[in-house]
Amino acid sequence: MPIKCTTDRLAQNVRSGFAKLLIATLVPVIVAGCRHDAPGPQVAGWQLVDPEQRHPILVSQQPATLNLRVAANADGLTPMQRARVLDFAGRSKAADAGNSRIVISAPGGSANESASMQAADEARQLMIQSGYSETSIAVEAYHADGRDAPLRLSYMRYVAEAPDCGRDWSENLARTYQNTPYPNFGCAGQRNLAVMVANPADLLGPRTMTSRDANRRDDMYTKYVSGKPLGADAEKSTIDKPGLSN
Repeated sequence: MPIKCTTDRLAQNVRSGFAKLLIATLVPVIVAGCRHDAPGPQVAGWQLVDPEQRHPILVSQQPATLNLRVAANADGLTPMQRARVLDFAGRSKAADAGNSRIVISAPGGSANESASMQAADEARQLMIQSGYSETSIAVEAYHADGRDAPLRLSYMRYVAEAPDCGRDWSENLARTYQNTPYPNFGCAGQRNLAVMVANPADLLGPRTMTSRDANRRDDMYTKYVSGKPLGADAEKSTIDKPGLSN
């Protein structure tokens, strides 16, 4: 009788231990299956938190073109066309600080070829008068298939493409575990900057320095070598003291 009791008690302990082991194994699996929003492992650098990187402004070069219709019997440019050329030159400087090369394309093989070449030379002279150097202006011909074709002035201008905002609302801002900015954070500022920037080339890097004032710099250097003060001379003023007459 004691032997049977011991055997039953041993079997009961084994079943109890197996049950505890099974429960301890299944509970984490069940709990993990219920948590759908738990963040996974993160590695530094996988997520972009800087708005300039999340919502970049794309700067590219696109052609800006001015077409001028020149009649076959025209004697150069008309007053209206000359005004358009000067306006085009001013806009090219404002849009790209005047760094782009101006290309004047005249039609070849067309009925107005001779008149267009004369107009192209006049347009070139107007560009030089507006401040462009001769090396920054190129005159070339293009095939026009025997028909009247326009005289073309063109240059490559920088264009800023703004990012699209307000599309990604995938993250629940009430339950964030990573403490990172939401997807649309900073996009509106990037878009406004791309729309308002006067010269998109400034987004690529700083502009080059202009030439120095040689006369002023030489004068200051002469003072420095001779040991004279570099600042402006202070004006001496007299203050009348009370009770004293001049």
